[in-house]
Amino acid sequence: MKDLLEKNNSIKTLRNGDIVEGKVIAKERSSVFLDLGPTGTGIVYGKEFFDAKMVLDNLKIDDKIFGKVIESENEDGYIEMSVKDADKEIVWKDLREKREKGEILTLKIIGANKGGLTTKVSNLLAFIPVSHLSADHYPRVEQGDPQKIVKELQKLVGIDIELKILDLDPKENKLILSEKFKDDDKIKEIIKNYKVGDAVEGEISGLTDFGAFIKFPSGDENYLEGLIHVSELDWQLISHPSEVIKTGDKVKAQIVNIAENKIFLSLKALKEDPWKDIDKKYKRGDIIEGEVTKFSLFGAFIRLSREFQGLCHISEFASQKKMMEELQLNGKYKFEISIIDSLNHRIGLKSVK
Repeated sequence: MKDLLEKNNSIKTLRNGDIVEGKVIAKERSSVFLDLGPTGTGIVYGKEFFDAKMVLDNLKIDDKIFGKVIESENEDGYIEMSVKDADKEIVWKDLREKREKGEILTLKIIGANKGGLTTKVSNLLAFIPVSHLSADHYPRVEQGDPQKIVKELQKLVGIDIELKILDLDPKENKLILSEKFKDDDKIKEIIKNYKVGDAVEGEISGLTDFGAFIKFPSGDENYLEGLIHVSELDWQLISHPSEVIKTGDKVKAQIVNIAENKIFLSLKALKEDPWKDIDKKYKRGDIIEGEVTKFSLFGAFIRLSREFQGLCHISEFASQKKMMEELQLNGKYKFEISIIDSLNHRIGLKSVK
């Protein structure tokens, strides 16, 4: 009797939310009964039955299936269960384990949009952001045209890609994948051969709104790809990389930063800084002609020469509307130099009425 009591006391009491496996012991028109061992008998019926009807209809006596407890004991003494919810729980649990292990998943791409690619994992929709595509699949589109980005990404629909789980959130039904791991280990080893200040020669492999990609050889037929930010392309102020460079150009660049397996480079670092001798060309009080290149909330940007642009501050005008009435884009006007700051590469201008 003592052994029997100890055995009964050791029986685990199921709680709502528990996932357990049960054996089918009976089937009725709209319900299935499961043997849960010493914890009792489970039942899937009502809405829970019809939500998983296709799965339950195919079950036979003695088949085993997982269920999620939604009521530990109903008025008839059964443990009410949901098969559909259990499947979801098991899938998300499996995905968590895959992420922790860093497991590689080979998945077929089923869709594309301007933000990235879509695929399915265990019947769950997953997303691969553009920023987490490998160098081979990253869409290098000039001027960041969304339609062109989608067009490039659509070329990947239907192919298999190796991916790892980056982030998941069952509550939000969110599953984010990444392909960049393919480059990480290899790049990490190659990057060890470089340091900030090194100069490399390579080819411009793509342009975006924020800069240019440069691909350069790194021995043993390996290649590295780095980014030249738009501010590092030239000493002059430019709106888009295409103003000074194009895809296919052969260039020499200097490494200015290495961070998180990424290399950042500069073209202008290897060019002589025109600002160091600006005092020989301009001085405060000079009246010069300049071309309006851009309007902003701060004023109008004025090109004085290929290397230099100045700012005619909004305070020189009664309002932004007045500024745009007095100045026209690409128009040429007389200005007075009020500030020359060679250290911060800044020229301040006054409008000459």
